[in-house]
Amino acid sequence: MKNFKDLLGIQAVTSGHFEKLISAVGGGLGIWCILLITSQFVHGLSAALIVASMGASAVLLFAVPNGPLSQPWPLICGHLISACIGVTCYKLIPELFLASAFAVGLSIACMHYFRCIHPPGGATALSAVVGGVDIHALGYDYVLTPVLLNAVVILVIAILVNYPFQWRRYPVSLCYKAEERKQGDCRYRADSVIPRSDLEYALKSIGSFADISEQELEVIYKLALQHNRQARLEVEDIILGHYYSHGRLGEDFIVRMIIDESHSDNAEKDMVIYKIITGRGQGSTECVTRQSFAKWAKFEVVSQDNIWKVKEKV
Repeated sequence: MKNFKDLLGIQAVTSGHFEKLISAVGGGLGIWCILLITSQFVHGLSAALIVASMGASAVLLFAVPNGPLSQPWPLICGHLISACIGVTCYKLIPELFLASAFAVGLSIACMHYFRCIHPPGGATALSAVVGGVDIHALGYDYVLTPVLLNAVVILVIAILVNYPFQWRRYPVSLCYKAEERKQGDCRYRADSVIPRSDLEYALKSIGSFADISEQELEVIYKLALQHNRQARLEVEDIILGHYYSHGRLGEDFIVRMIIDESHSDNAEKDMVIYKIITGRGQGSTECVTRQSFAKWAKFEVVSQDNIWKVKEKV
């Protein structure tokens, strides 16, 4: 089932009900304002096509305001570049299907090069080609009114709607600055083994666009690091024949296997004998109290395809 969910891309972690409510209210308010503006310039189906692309922007700005695709540069430039390309393709390429294909394809390429990938930009480019007489009559005015105007309006609404909620302030830089000012905030002040420069290098090394910023990756890493440091096993979790690790990586990584145990009337005196399976001292054995072993161990691990992995709790 887990592999099937991974194949479908179903996320394991979801947002809370309040987060969903903020997104819904913000998106609805944004589109209502966009409809009022767009109706002043175009009508009917043409207006619907333009609003459709801004509806996609509303999803990004209000559902994932901290995402790289949602930030002001991708929002404004993604729509503007795509609008210019769409109008140009309509004027220069007489065949509708070909003009549409070129408009979307060139918009994607330019958004890549200008580092302003914003998926709704593709719809903005397409609307300039297939939008009908009203949009065609606007010519390059389409770029400014309604596209630029709509983008600026929804940007301002996103800033205002998200600002009261510190964890989702928009643009994302406002969110991080607010959190960094909080003394003792473990999410952003935890000691990091990996510097941000290495995280930036990792993102660049992927080779394709990653929908996550180095700031978000750093926060996720620090949260995971903090959780890792707090992890511990109870005495009853130490089971004969099972494998355990203390959670350190690299040369310090060690896996121990419980190969024997003894019990007594006093639980504090229960003993276990373990063998070091991998890491420093590999092959050696030692006898310690069960409590001492539980303090050392953080995770139960299993070997899968010659790789040690944390055992999922059932």
